[in-house]
Amino acid sequence: MFCLTESSIISDEEQGYDLDLFCIPKHYAADLERVYIPHGLILDRTERLAREILKEMGGHHIVALCVLKGGYKFFADLLDYIKALNRNSDRSIPMTVDFIRLKSYCNDQSTGEIKVIGGDDLSTLTGKFFSFYKDIIDTGKTMKTLLQLLKQYNPKMVKVASLLVKRTPRSVGYRPDFVGFEVPDKFVVGYALDYNEYFRDLNHICVIRSLQILFCGCIVSFCDSLYIL
Repeated sequence: MFCLTESSIISDEEQGYDLDLFCIPKHYAADLERVYIPHGLILDRTERLAREILKEMGGHHIVALCVLKGGYKFFADLLDYIKALNRNSDRSIPMTVDFIRLKSYCNDQSTGEIKVIGGDDLSTLTGKFFSFYKDIIDTGKTMKTLLQLLKQYNPKMVKVASLLVKRTPRSVGYRPDFVGFEVPDKFVVGYALDYNEYFRDLNHICVIRSLQILFCGCIVSFCDSLYIL
């Protein structure tokens, strides 16, 4: 029987750290408000998650699916820690990896409808142990819909690890099996999380300044189900 793991909860009152305390690329400095989760803390928490995943899933051959684009840094660092544990512990996880993207549609007829892009045909899930790795769960609509979709292929097990989970009134109540940090409802970027494809190359997770003043005042309007997973 698998259980949900504890997460590191960041309170609503947490203000983060002054940008001057860290090495921030100059081309991003004016667009960021604070460093919210430093890179070193991300790595420490990711190492702990690797131990929890090994404890819960060790002994099974796992097909690990990275959800692109935002999940690639978390996925790569987590796999490095799992590989190190495989080499240095009595229990190990044989893993194969693949990469997918989730495309969701926003219209009046369907909310949270998704299309899986890339990876093997979903029929290959039958009878296998799968784990998904994501950057952030916001409302949870897309992930919940995806898991419902996967049930028809009868996988042996499906588990989800997410670096971040937001506390938001828009949440449908979904919570992944492995969580790095539970964070307030703030717009965060960095460590592969982006705003309009910017900030993926930022090491730290940072709070972005008001979207109205970013990038020469250009305002990008997002539909909830298009970018929230």
